[in-house]
Amino acid sequence: MIVYDLSCDQGHRFEGWFGSSDDFASQKTRGLLSCPQCGSEAVEKAPMAPAVGKKGNQQASAGVNQAKGVSNAPMSPEVAAALDKLARAQAKALENSTWVGKDFAEQSRAMHYGERDHAAIHGEASLEEARDLIDEGVPVAPLPLPVAPPDDVN
Repeated sequence: MIVYDLSCDQGHRFEGWFGSSDDFASQKTRGLLSCPQCGSEAVEKAPMAPAVGKKGNQQASAGVNQAKGVSNAPMSPEVAAALDKLARAQAKALENSTWVGKDFAEQSRAMHYGERDHAAIHGEASLEEARDLIDEGVPVAPLPLPVAPPDDVN
């Protein structure tokens, strides 16, 4: 696993975990990266400070506040149970839903305006497409957890 500091064109910084540098490049090319704060898809690697450990013969200075690895801390059982419950609920909701990929906005709009039969669908939409659908009164909602396209699942 590789952890990159990422930033969007709005200046928001966040972390991304990738299997390799090629995995990052592939996800970026396919438009799968977006800022968790604003949804911008203009995401780039941010400059990172190298993680250089202290020498083995050095001791921490008295009074220095050493941050604990909060992001690497084990998940509490309550949080793990809540995430598991959320994942199961989402999986149950998607059982009878059809993946429509990048056609999500078009298909949702067609159902809303009666151009096709109503059906449960899920797929991909840019932040702008989602906002346009909401402005038109098309009932849509984001999924709480990411969903991999069926062709990308191992």
